[in-house]
Amino acid sequence: MGSTVLPYMETKPKLIFFTDFDGTITVDDSNDHMIDNLGFGRDRRQVLNEQVLAETLGFRDAFREMLDSIKTPFNECIEILKKNMKLDPYFEKFYYWAKENNVPIVILSGGMRPVISALLEEFLGHKPDSHVHIVSNQVVTREGKDINSEGGWKIEFHDQSHFGHDKSIEIKPYTALSDNERPILLYAGDGVSDLSAAAETNLLFAKEGKDLVTFCQRRGMPYTTFQNWSTILSTTQDILDGKVTPSQVAVRAKSA
Repeated sequence: MGSTVLPYMETKPKLIFFTDFDGTITVDDSNDHMIDNLGFGRDRRQVLNEQVLAETLGFRDAFREMLDSIKTPFNECIEILKKNMKLDPYFEKFYYWAKENNVPIVILSGGMRPVISALLEEFLGHKPDSHVHIVSNQVVTREGKDINSEGGWKIEFHDQSHFGHDKSIEIKPYTALSDNERPILLYAGDGVSDLSAAAETNLLFAKEGKDLVTFCQRRGMPYTTFQNWSTILSTTQDILDGKVTPSQVAVRAKSA
């Protein structure tokens, strides 16, 4: 590593919390909301999601097809989402606890950065503080169009993986740190875009009743479920305080 300090290690945290955004920090998925209400609808989206879960279609290709069906100007999409999306009722408490306890929150999203930034600012009432980092796909203007015109935008993927954003890439440099340097790494998610990150951290929080749980069960991967961020907060506090280890939480969840 040389003398270069990894981005989230600058404050020498004991724990880093990686998390999905849509359907994890938010109650519902902003992309699903747009696809179902502004794009080709829920039925087609579910067909594509099933193909991704069955691993017969890459997430990247499925997601591009879904978002390409949305023709609504981008600024209108943002305003619609602000009115319809809700923050998990306990995430704000986790956000301020993390700030006070030097726990970086790294949002690894298969969604789009301008959407995430706009919704976080709307939910919190201010721009997120420096302990929050967003790594996601971007939005670009279609050639010859205005981004805020009909059919004027498209997604620009973060990398060339079949996920479009392989979330494991962001976590692996921290996994590779030596035992005495490496902080505890936790992850929370709910769906198919979280598949690449699912095996990279010390403990995976998978949202109850969602696709990520199905995937973990199929693969025999350890995880613990959550319904909302109150569970995540109390568990993360216990881990940071040394009351329980990540492996004990996962084993308890598996045997419960």
